[in-house]
Amino acid sequence: MRSRTGANLIKAVALTAGIALSAFPGRAVWADNLTDAFIGAYNTSGLLEQNRALLRAADEDVAIALSALRPIINWTARISQSHNRPTVSGVATLNQPSDFFTGLTLSQLVYDGGFSVLGKQSAQETVLATRQTLLDIEQQVLFRGLGAYLGVLLQEETVQIRMNNVEVSAEELRASQDRFDVGEVTRTDVALSQAQLASSQADLAVARGNLSIAQAEYVNAVGKAPGRTAGQPRLPNLPRSESEAVGLAQRNHPAIQSAQHQVRALDLVVQQQRANLGPNVGLSADAGITESYDNDDSLEDASVSLTFTQPIYAGGRLAASVRRAMATRDASRANLLNVQKNITQGVADAYAAFQAASASLRASTERVRASQVAFDGIREEATLGARTTLDVLNAQQDLLDAQLAEVASRTERSRAAYQLLQAQGLLTAERLGLAVQIYDPTLYYNLVKKAPAQVSRQSKDLDRVLKALRRD
Repeated sequence: MRSRTGANLIKAVALTAGIALSAFPGRAVWADNLTDAFIGAYNTSGLLEQNRALLRAADEDVAIALSALRPIINWTARISQSHNRPTVSGVATLNQPSDFFTGLTLSQLVYDGGFSVLGKQSAQETVLATRQTLLDIEQQVLFRGLGAYLGVLLQEETVQIRMNNVEVSAEELRASQDRFDVGEVTRTDVALSQAQLASSQADLAVARGNLSIAQAEYVNAVGKAPGRTAGQPRLPNLPRSESEAVGLAQRNHPAIQSAQHQVRALDLVVQQQRANLGPNVGLSADAGITESYDNDDSLEDASVSLTFTQPIYAGGRLAASVRRAMATRDASRANLLNVQKNITQGVADAYAAFQAASASLRASTERVRASQVAFDGIREEATLGARTTLDVLNAQQDLLDAQLAEVASRTERSRAAYQLLQAQGLLTAERLGLAVQIYDPTLYYNLVKKAPAQVSRQSKDLDRVLKALRRD
């Protein structure tokens, strides 16, 4: 019967492996929201698949380290020939006996000062560090999906504003032409309106090009073409203060936890290299049949030996290995401090960016309101002859700039909010509650951590897993 762990893992990886990038369809009739972008990015990311495979490789390192503590049994076939020159009664004769051995050989580590056990523990810490690295990669993937969604949304709103501006510019040109026909304005006013319309049309073309670029990035990041966007996303729950955000980041950010596990892994490597300076005891045995080519004799024999070795001089290699392990560990400790500092700065930057974007959005909204009132008033005054065409065009441009600044500020506020979430280490599929098959890194580890033999039930589960992953 298949083990429950193996069955669960097969189900999970089969779902992941079955997901493929769709052809780029036309715009869908439903509305894509930020959650859709997150789900698409999570399910189709090649970067996540790459790092999941690296995690499985780290899992196997634990099994490899564990195997050093177990006996090794081989079937052996050996042909040997010896040359000797015995002297019989003062006369030298040449003797060339040869024989053939076939049988089983066994070797078992008895004692190595903890070298192999420490290697296994170090591999386990590396697994934990790699799991946290995978979570950090997951944050990057989801944040890219966020950026792709907001990029499409921003360019769509920009295109809409530009289209409205083209319509307004066309209306102003018609109004200028009508006033020119009755002698209220000069040909210069008409030319100004024509230039404004041409400029608006050029800006619209650029905006449509930028939208196409944003849609291509969405396809790359999310795995499908965007449908009709559902507008600005709701802001996530954010901390009330910068200090609270920093505290959450120091406790939760996967980059910090990964660096901490790396330090512990390298501490164990230092202990492992020191243990390598001590004695080793190994057991070896063989049993089989030996046949001699000199005659028809055969011999069933078996032997057991216990070997004790103590390094005395290895050219300085062992001591250098210890020092190298200590230097690598010290580098990892310094890296941990740098990571902690960088995370703290990242949180502070993200918190300040969110506050600035929120203030900018409030100011931009007020600017749009005031610019709209000014534009409406100046255009009305122009119909009465109290304002020139140039005044109207300037007011129109001010309104356009205010509208573009508002949509940019709104987009930047959303980006800054989720960037703050990422800086705290909270931008993961599980914490966001995404409706996806969450990748469980413990499932594969539980199958391989005891280094199952090739003929075991767990090994068969692993074969099915690899088949589901479409690996050889």
